[in-house]
Amino acid sequence: MTRLQVLLLLCLSMLLPLPAVARLAGPVEAVQPGKVRDLEQIRSSRVLRVLVNQSRNSSGEVQGQSIGVEYHRLRAFEQYLNGRARDGQEISLKIIPKAKDQLLGALQRGEGDLVAPGELLDLQSARGVTTSEPIVSNVPLLLVGIKGERRYTRLEQLSGKTLALPAGSAAGEAINQINQKLALHKLPPVTIEWVDPSLAVEDVLEMVQGGIFHLTIVEQPIAERWGKILPKLRFDRQVVISEPGEEFWFVRRDASMLRASIDRFLGGYKTPSDQDVAFLRIYRRLYQVRNPLARADRQRLEKVRTVLQKHAREQGMDWLNLAALAFKESALEPNAQSGSGPTGLMQITPSAAQRVGVNNIQSLDSNVQAGAKYLALIRRKFFASPKLNERERMAFVLAGYNIGPERVQAMRAEARRRGLNPNQWFFQVERVALEQVGMGPVSYVNSVNKYYLAYDRERESLEAQGQNVVSRK
Repeated sequence: MTRLQVLLLLCLSMLLPLPAVARLAGPVEAVQPGKVRDLEQIRSSRVLRVLVNQSRNSSGEVQGQSIGVEYHRLRAFEQYLNGRARDGQEISLKIIPKAKDQLLGALQRGEGDLVAPGELLDLQSARGVTTSEPIVSNVPLLLVGIKGERRYTRLEQLSGKTLALPAGSAAGEAINQINQKLALHKLPPVTIEWVDPSLAVEDVLEMVQGGIFHLTIVEQPIAERWGKILPKLRFDRQVVISEPGEEFWFVRRDASMLRASIDRFLGGYKTPSDQDVAFLRIYRRLYQVRNPLARADRQRLEKVRTVLQKHAREQGMDWLNLAALAFKESALEPNAQSGSGPTGLMQITPSAAQRVGVNNIQSLDSNVQAGAKYLALIRRKFFASPKLNERERMAFVLAGYNIGPERVQAMRAEARRRGLNPNQWFFQVERVALEQVGMGPVSYVNSVNKYYLAYDRERESLEAQGQNVVSRK
């Protein structure tokens, strides 16, 4: 190869899009390999530590009912191991939820014995880790949009479009490959919007159905499972995103006995025919967020914006948190009424308002004042710890607003007892809420969180709109 050819190749490589990198929930952790526990040590400890993806799709459990696709398989594996145990060596599972892109690092550090992600996972960057036999083979990635919007049939049509992906998505590398092909044809690349770490794959799908995001890419089994819950989703099967992949469990390379047991188990495991019965019953009416920035809703927000900003500023809060809560509670209707007592934009009860010194909640101003002051009271009295970051703090405050802060504090204590992070609501303390109370408070916090994220994406235009109104006056 001549020097001119080498220089030409280098120049072309610089023109290709840079690899898409997901925004992590925290700082990158240095991986220090921990002690390997094989099956003998696991039986001696009587605990199998399973690292699971935080996604509720893969590892959710609601009031004793397994709804995560991996839970059924993991419980069956637990029974398989115990059916072959000597007296006194029965084991139980310890479920350790982690962000998807942190699972293999945690396995390398010895924080768990087994990774069960329930999704495609890239093994390329993991050292000292090996896979089981395939759990599911021939798993394609599907482009997902919403019915009624443009349908895609060719990769080139994605040029210049934006895709919303959760951290650790298998589609990230696929998009890098697509962008290289687009660059060769001098077409604009696909842009990846790596979503907030509080959102799992099912949350992104719900936000696509709601019109907050327009496109995403997920594994076909996940898309089809959630398509039963989210009927407005559209799957563009003609667009071939990448070669189909395989789903695995993962163990440390030196845990040969554990891996052999896993492979024997998987060789005879059959997915229960009723696996999704509880999933469909529990979720069918819950995943229904809509776009809070649809034209009519945006107009309603503008009418109450100054009141929300005023009382949020007085309480040291982000006004968009108040807006998101108001949208969830009343769809931004100041005259909304509830038969059980809550009233107005914030749907606050007279008794809660009186706790913060507001006796009349019929006017818009006093209603928002009472709601903001009550949220601030919950924050100050129960969730003021500096160990909480502001996003998690707000999630705990919302949970307290919904079911009572004392109850949420008890859930944090239980989470700590189980080895979960008591300072993280999403995917950690919410697991206790799912088991003890059910989907109610979890769905409530998730919905408000999604509305906040939708508003936050448009913060500049929302606040500029208000400034323009002032300037015209």
